[in-house]
Amino acid sequence: MFGCECWCWDSELEFNYSEPKPFSLPSPLPAWPKGQGFGTGRVSLGEIEVAKVTKFESVTSLNGKPNGVSFYKPVNIPEGFFCLGHYCQPSNKPLRGYVLVAREAAFTPKPQHSESSLPALKKPVNYSLIWNADSHNDGCGFFWLPNPPMGYRAVGFVVTNNPEEPEVDEVRCVREDLTETCRTSDAVFAMDSKFSKDAFQIWSTMPCKRGMWCQGVSVGTFFCSSYWNSEKDLYIGCLKNVNSTLEGMPNLDQVHALIQHYGPTLFFHPDEEYLASSVQWFFKNGALLCRDGSNKAEPIKFGGSNLPAGGVNDGKFWIDLPGDDEAKEHLKRGNMESSELYVHVKPALGGTFTDIAMWVFCPFNGPATLKVGLLTFAMNKIGEHVGDWEHYTLRVSNFTGELWQIYFSEHSGGRWVDASELEFIQGNKAVVYASKHGHASFPHPGTYIQGSTKLGIGARNDVARSKFFIDSSTRYQIIAAEYLGEGVVTEPCWLQYMREWGPTIVYDSRSELDKLLDILPFYFRFSVENIFDLFPTEIYGEEGPTGPKEKDNWDGDERC
Repeated sequence: MFGCECWCWDSELEFNYSEPKPFSLPSPLPAWPKGQGFGTGRVSLGEIEVAKVTKFESVTSLNGKPNGVSFYKPVNIPEGFFCLGHYCQPSNKPLRGYVLVAREAAFTPKPQHSESSLPALKKPVNYSLIWNADSHNDGCGFFWLPNPPMGYRAVGFVVTNNPEEPEVDEVRCVREDLTETCRTSDAVFAMDSKFSKDAFQIWSTMPCKRGMWCQGVSVGTFFCSSYWNSEKDLYIGCLKNVNSTLEGMPNLDQVHALIQHYGPTLFFHPDEEYLASSVQWFFKNGALLCRDGSNKAEPIKFGGSNLPAGGVNDGKFWIDLPGDDEAKEHLKRGNMESSELYVHVKPALGGTFTDIAMWVFCPFNGPATLKVGLLTFAMNKIGEHVGDWEHYTLRVSNFTGELWQIYFSEHSGGRWVDASELEFIQGNKAVVYASKHGHASFPHPGTYIQGSTKLGIGARNDVARSKFFIDSSTRYQIIAAEYLGEGVVTEPCWLQYMREWGPTIVYDSRSELDKLLDILPFYFRFSVENIFDLFPTEIYGEEGPTGPKEKDNWDGDERC
């Protein structure tokens, strides 16, 4: 609902001062059903084949612990494969990461756009020393950028604990047409120039273009610099999957196995009034299709076959609740017995990962609760709308079938949470918490504030376990998996409906906010009023939400 940062105000931070320990999921992985390339440990990107390495040898660390960063080189590299760069991560987290190693494919036809007879991989010419730390306070580390031959690109850095330039055989560079541009992602480490002879920063990286049909492949390496700014291109790239068959992706049997093994349990708040239902229950129990310019609403057929399909959200159609008060209240409360998760399966990061997006439908989104300092105010209307679509996404490694991350959708944004930071309820099945009234998803119980962390003002999201839950490992329906080809998964009629699932609601929210201001202490009023002015327009009125297929993240990557 609100496009501001989100934080949990009742959680505690715990720091682990010991050497990072490797993380593994609570339970062993099963034997996946037979397929083509999924779960085999290797993925063909066309002219090169890559394997994922998660075994590391420690090289050095910087700036102490737990606020420092540790650097590793991959070990146990399969025979014939070559290192592309080193790995790093914060020193206070479990050792949880990977780098890709590569070899030239045994036989693959050249892409039509490439006439190059050059090998896909080559040794660097030499290295450039980017930065070094050699002191008691900073640690000891030397950071080397491979200088590629002409027509090639480096995709990672090399770190040593001594000033000797690494051997050129340490890594390989990749032919430029087999790479894509990448960008910085999360900041891993920053050393201020006040405490060191030079400022130095480290980031994780990701492909610039990400989405269901994008070809960029994350190598798992990092980017570092002492002077780079966001307006400059990175010195390194990522890999590019030119293999259009996406042979590393799971087949339909493997998808079912993944969902049954990892499907989270979705908990609603104990005091939730507006629960989930199936789409079919919503239609069967009185949902109406409204048309612009017509006073007569049309009942929606059980499967949604009379909904207008395709097109764009042009405002000509919308869905609404029945006019009868009793029927309307019945529909708003949802029906947990019928509820299920609607699953969209799609390639991620060039087909080296599978994203399993799990959508939940609630017939009604309840009013918001605002938090101002230690005070809490339940709104009467603000935040209400008909038809609420929310989701979370499982990201699974196609090399092993291991759950890597879960994306938690939090209103207008969201965040990826590593598997090492999830709460598990049974085996490798995680817990997802839906917030009271708003149904945004969170990884742990508590109260999350969406607004200003500095002032402690924003929308309150309460999450907790309750008797209201959906086990998505058993109660799910796969509604789309385009990469499997036409006819493998039949998309339901309602999925093609691209208009709004609720009417536009306009209410006098400002008067409700003004009443709140009147009862606040004087020293709070100015700050709170300024925060209200920053709230998006939906605080003064709610447009009906659109369905899953109309969202940007249907084809694209998740928003963070």
